[in-house]
Amino acid sequence: APGGEEPCVFCRILASGEPDEVTHVLWRHPGGGAVALLNAYPYTSGHLMVMPSRHVRRLDGLSPDESAALWEGIGLAVRAIEAAYRPEGLNLGANLGRAAGAGIPDHLHFHALPRWVGDTNFTTAVAGLRVLPEALGDTAARLRAAWP
Repeated sequence: APGGEEPCVFCRILASGEPDEVTHVLWRHPGGGAVALLNAYPYTSGHLMVMPSRHVRRLDGLSPDESAALWEGIGLAVRAIEAAYRPEGLNLGANLGRAAGAGIPDHLHFHALPRWVGDTNFTTAVAGLRVLPEALGDTAARLRAAWP
């Protein structure tokens, strides 16, 4: 991270040297500008994130190549989710800044997740327990198989 700060969780994952199957990285842009990985605390099965590989906070901090890689990854993620889960809808968005709900505000990232009419509408915890109908490893395998 810039300024000698501790690396953010995304940067630690990307620099870990661990296999993508362990870190749940689903896709890496061939030019290195962006990646897609599973959300470790998903709202629904299939919840993933697409982000620039470089630690950057804002959209206007991206180079043109990084921006193109990011949007390419977002498009591929949507196609993979649609193919793997056949959802009735899909949420796609970014929480820019802590006030907007960003859990990790210093590394720009977009969420993509499948939705169905009548689903839990982001109710992910009941009595202190997280509802996770599919193990992350199963989600990763399913999305990798569907990745365009």
